[in-house]
Amino acid sequence: ASDGSRPTKRPRVLSAASEEQTFDFSSRFFAPSLGVPEDPVTGSAHCILAPYWAVKLGRAEGEAMYALQASPRGGILRLRLMESGKRVEIVGQAVTVLRGHMNV
Repeated sequence: ASDGSRPTKRPRVLSAASEEQTFDFSSRFFAPSLGVPEDPVTGSAHCILAPYWAVKLGRAEGEAMYALQASPRGGILRLRLMESGKRVEIVGQAVTVLRGHMNV
């Protein structure tokens, strides 16, 4: 565990209850050691955050939560726990950053 006195190589996800009525919580994601100073919108992080906030906010399965990833570009996600919390449905706008083909 990092004591805060030295840099860490692990990604950092920060989250807090939102101060805006529009959102249930907000987040930011940093992973500079992986070449990602700050990720604009991180779906994988919200797969961890959604179950946590569902419990904190008393949300039932299938009930929507709205999250703001507060990076400079920013993004809004609608999240719902599905299949007894085994899956998280994520809905939002996407930006294509890479397109390609893979031959297997």
